[in-house]
Amino acid sequence: MRGNQIPNTISLLRMFLVPPVVWLLLQGEYGFALLLFALAGISDALDGYLAKRYHWSSRLGSILDPLADKLLLVSAYLTLGWLGQIPVWLAALVVGRDLVIVCGALIYHVRFGRFDFAPTFLSKLNTLAQILLIFSVLLIHSLLPLPPWVINGLAYIVLITTLMSGIGYVWTWGNRAFRVRRGQTHD
Repeated sequence: MRGNQIPNTISLLRMFLVPPVVWLLLQGEYGFALLLFALAGISDALDGYLAKRYHWSSRLGSILDPLADKLLLVSAYLTLGWLGQIPVWLAALVVGRDLVIVCGALIYHVRFGRFDFAPTFLSKLNTLAQILLIFSVLLIHSLLPLPPWVINGLAYIVLITTLMSGIGYVWTWGNRAFRVRRGQTHD
């Protein structure tokens, strides 16, 4: 394997962690799920570091890395919602936002061509909040009892950042599509 493929391989391996994390959650093995979730986080940091440090970034990597993250987060939210560990409405909102973004990206690609997907500050903040909520739920059930306000507070932070980042993406890409379409009709 060439060095420049290592970050992509790490992203693929992170995708393979999704089924065991879901299975562990369904079995009530929150400690082991926390361990795999932490391992996924470390692998995410590692593949990002390697890609930047050694200039091993690639178009494939720019797709695989966020896809691996989204698969893990969406799976964890759906499972924790199903188990009643987080509000079902919050899991639906998180998944709905991602579906809107993916559908919008596909429509943009089909109608207007390739685009480079760059996460915004709000999107990064949203991802951090989502991770902290999952991590806290797993922590409460495995190692450290936290007060209920921690989960409730994080749930509302996820609610706010999910709505704001989703609206931000729709606004940005909607305006971009409008400008491209307007430019195409005036040619």
